Amino acid sequence: HGTVVEAKLETGRGMVGTVLVNRGTLHVGDYFVMGTAMGKVRALLDYRGQNVEEAGPSVPVEVLGIQGTPAAGDDFVVTETEGQAKEIATYRQRLDKTKKVTATARGTIEQMFTAIKEGTADELPVVIKADVQGSAEAITSALEGLGTDEVAVKILLSGVGGITESDVALAAASRAIIIAFNTRANKQARDEAAQQGIDIQYYSVIYNVIDDMRAMLSGMLAPTLRENFLGYAEIREVFNISKVGKIGGCMVTEGNVKRGAKVRLLRDDVVIHEGTLSTLKRFKDEVKEVKSGMECGMAFENYHDLKVGDFIECFEVEEVARQL
Repeated sequence: HGTVVEAKLETGRGMVGTVLVNRGTLHVGDYFVMGTAMGKVRALLDYRGQNVEEAGPSVPVEVLGIQGTPAAGDDFVVTETEGQAKEIATYRQRLDKTKKVTATARGTIEQMFTAIKEGTADELPVVIKADVQGSAEAITSALEGLGTDEVAVKILLSGVGGITESDVALAAASRAIIIAFNTRANKQARDEAAQQGIDIQYYSVIYNVIDDMRAMLSGMLAPTLRENFLGYAEIREVFNISKVGKIGGCMVTEGNVKRGAKVRLLRDDVVIHEGTLSTLKRFKDEVKEVKSGMECGMAFENYHDLKVGDFIECFEVEEVARQL
């Protein structure tokens, strides 16, 4: 028995796991289970890289012969037969798949209700493939920590190894981004990604992954609306024009008023209407802007309750990009 410290794929040597034995003795030829992976010990390498036939307690060795990709921290258990190892690994794989499907469905339902309730929730779906399990876990943890109540990263898959056609198909189903950390896509996967319009981002530094994902999430945030005051105009006369309705004869008392800007009608310093101007005139001509100290004619779109003494407040609304 022992504990997996790290699992990695080495070209031409199959799956290799570094194992620290803490009880019993591990021999070449033993069948074993590690998390959802199984295998047969094909060779044991000590810390000098030399082949050994067995390893006892407190002896770290590299094990060649893992069928699958175990996770750091998985228990390493020797079984009596290959059939036992295969049965245990298959059961654990089925259980792990069920848990992932359940967790994904639960998250989707919760996120759906959150989006309906708040109207602003959004997700950035990603597929993560890395060279080793430790890197995949570090990236997953970092990206999950970037989420807020409004936007979040949704990790569809976090795995080890090169990018395959199945990874691209998964990304295509959810229009996800594929993050490749110290790994690459094979030709078939690249061709499929190009055909499906799937973006594969290649990285070798985790901080670059985090920075790029933070920038993408920031772009998904609903912008902050900032109000900029423009000016006040006092209604001094009210004219009833046929086919037009009521037009206020106004004096701009502060700042300026602009056609196309937002306006509020104030009566005794209380807002009684907010909308847009249908008319802004100087004498008989439509104008774009009237400055302080000048007279003008103003009319609201679909609103005609204008009275002498009312004030019209003119303002603009600016969208300001937000950052996480």
